[in-house]
Amino acid sequence: MPSARRFAAMHLAGACLAGLTLLSACGLAQAGSGLPPLPAMGPSLRKAVAFQTGEQPGTIIIRKNEKALYLVTGQGQALRYQISVGRDGFGWTGTVKIASKTEWPEWRPPKEMRARQPELPAMVPAGPYNPLGARALYLSRDGRDTLYRIHGTNDPKGVGFDGTSGCFRLTNTDVIDLFKRVAVGAKVVVE
Repeated sequence: MPSARRFAAMHLAGACLAGLTLLSACGLAQAGSGLPPLPAMGPSLRKAVAFQTGEQPGTIIIRKNEKALYLVTGQGQALRYQISVGRDGFGWTGTVKIASKTEWPEWRPPKEMRARQPELPAMVPAGPYNPLGARALYLSRDGRDTLYRIHGTNDPKGVGFDGTSGCFRLTNTDVIDLFKRVAVGAKVVVE
C-alpha cells in the first residue's frame, strides 16, 4: 500500500499535468504531515440584488457578458454570484436543466478536451484537490448530458474571467451555497 505522501502525489499528478493552479497543492508544503495544504474555499462573491425577470423562483440565469449567475429568489429578487465563463470559442447559450448534483465530484475530462490537451489524465479523483471543486451541478439538454457543469474551483482567484472550456466556475464557498438552494430539474438559461 502506498504511503500517504505517495498516494497524495499520485492523485495530484493529473491535476498538476493539467496545468491547473491549485494554490501550492503540487508543492507538498504542509509542514510535518507529508500532505499538501488544503486549497482555500475562497470568499463569497454572492449578493442579493434587484432583478427583473419573468422566470420562476429557483431558475438560474447566467449572463456571460456580466460574468454573473443569478438565482431567481422571488418577484424582482435574485442572488447574484460572480463566475468565470467560457473563453473565446467555448461560449454557448441556450436553456438547459440541472440533471444531477454531486458533492466533491471526480473529474473526467471529455475526450474532446483530452484531444486538445493530451497531457490531461483520464480521471482526477473526488476530493479537495479536484479541479471541479467542492460541488458540481451537471447540465443536460433534452435529457442528454451537455458535458458542461456549474462547479467550484480550488483557485479562488480563477473566478470572474473568460477562462473555462464552457463550464461556469464559482468559488467553492459560493458553489456550496448554490448547491443547497438549487433543485435537480431546475431551469438554467444561459444568455
